[in-house]
Amino acid sequence: MHKDPRDPKGLIREAYRIEGITVGECRSIFLDWAMSLPATADSKTAVQVLLTQYADAPQDHPMTQTLRAGLVDIGPARRKGGRRARLDT
Repeated sequence: MHKDPRDPKGLIREAYRIEGITVGECRSIFLDWAMSLPATADSKTAVQVLLTQYADAPQDHPMTQTLRAGLVDIGPARRKGGRRARLDT
């Protein structure tokens, strides 16, 4: 079996094969997939390639929705709350 470098564990492939998979399960699979990528990999490019590879899957498939969400920039993490926020009031 050919190992896909953009899906080294075959997680995305298997997610598309699971009948009745939920969005929550796809998110968990996506996180595992993202953590298995090499540190040097461009995850956005990998996601775009996977979306192209599975373009024939139904557009409402939970993994397709999850992959699309993986392309959205959320910006840098910001700290919310904490001691300082309570004292500044």
